[in-house]
Amino acid sequence: MHQGLIEYINNKIATKLNDSEIAQIKAVFKPKTLRKHQFFLEEGEVSKYGGFVIKGALKQYTIDESGKENIIGLYVENWWVGDRESQMNNTPTPYYIDAFENTELLVVSKEDFVSLLSQMPFVSELGRVLSEKRNFQLLRRLHATQVMTAEQRLNDLEKTYPEFLQRFPQHIIASYLGMTKETLSRIRANSLKK
Repeated sequence: MHQGLIEYINNKIATKLNDSEIAQIKAVFKPKTLRKHQFFLEEGEVSKYGGFVIKGALKQYTIDESGKENIIGLYVENWWVGDRESQMNNTPTPYYIDAFENTELLVVSKEDFVSLLSQMPFVSELGRVLSEKRNFQLLRRLHATQVMTAEQRLNDLEKTYPEFLQRFPQHIIASYLGMTKETLSRIRANSLKK
């Protein structure tokens, strides 16, 4: 199960992991299985773990006053999942994260991560790479919601994360893109006519 995480890390850092680093990763990243609809994190909890998705899919969302889910994030294989702000600041999360499919993760506690961070130089490099990637993703999302039309947002998602369209149903994709499922249906119908 750890091989996917090890390969992922090796693809992100300049110097491949050595045997000692691999052993440390295996010691601190614990397997966790979630059934479909089972929570990884619920609103009001303090996030204790970060996770790396080995198999499956999760969604991160808030629930508004009318009870509607507002999708903040989608996660599939080789994605990191969790609420870093809650974990690092020891504050309650405003989010829910649950398994959209049966999901297998490798999870690491804050304490183990900090311990690993202090011992392993590759963690700083990986953290920098992942922070940059996350910042780019957030800026891209902000740009999309501020500037792009609904059709442009869908086209951008199709190019950037086509796996989302294959894994998640229309109402979740619509919420992630900040539109209604009716708008998404109309855009798709119009694109088929072209």
